Amino acid sequence: MAQPENKPDTDLPALPRLGGRRSSYRERVADALRAALIAGELRPGEVYSAPSLAARFGVSATPVREAMLDLAKEGLVDTVPNKGFRVTAVSDRQLDEYTHIRALIEIPTVVALARTADRVSLEALRPAAREIVTAAQAGDLIAYVEADTRFHLGLLALAGNAHLVEVVADLRGRSRLYGLTALVAAGRLLASAEEHLELLDALLERDEQAVRAVMTRHLGHVRSLWAGGQG
Repeated sequence: MAQPENKPDTDLPALPRLGGRRSSYRERVADALRAALIAGELRPGEVYSAPSLAARFGVSATPVREAMLDLAKEGLVDTVPNKGFRVTAVSDRQLDEYTHIRALIEIPTVVALARTADRVSLEALRPAAREIVTAAQAGDLIAYVEADTRFHLGLLALAGNAHLVEVVADLRGRSRLYGLTALVAAGRLLASAEEHLELLDALLERDEQAVRAVMTRHLGHVRSLWAGGQG
């Protein structure tokens, strides 16, 4: 990644908002750092200082330090006195458990949306789905994860259960998709990205069987293709 110079707090870039919510700049920095963790841009066991991350993301150190403290509360990083933050490791068993819970929650919830979600709300998610495709084409993993998060949490929000969205957001934040880098190199990430448009079209067609099939296949990638396996 490019390493632009630090910018003062009065000239901070407009990082994306996840889930369509209004958020503080500190929260948006945390979202970007979380996406970097998920995509493997920040590796487990490595210690990162706030100034080095600030330079990497082109922002000032203060919101980065505050955001990393928020991630520490979530258990995603550990503080290392006088050095910075160490990315916590996630075991294969933990990833399996997270994916299992997500499947139990997300598949039936999204299938039900084929009956209940209105067309306007579904179509409002199409820009995010297209952003995922664009990020895949560009090989921008952080943008991919951010747009993917925005799409899926926005979709789940249509079920009207805010706590469900919070649970899935937490599980997604704890996941690791280190296989994305290999998929970009092999030119295979685009196919996964286009599944979001396929899912949206199935929902708009009210085809519950197709929605279930796409969601099952899509979540299956979390522990195969996207995790670095061969499934």
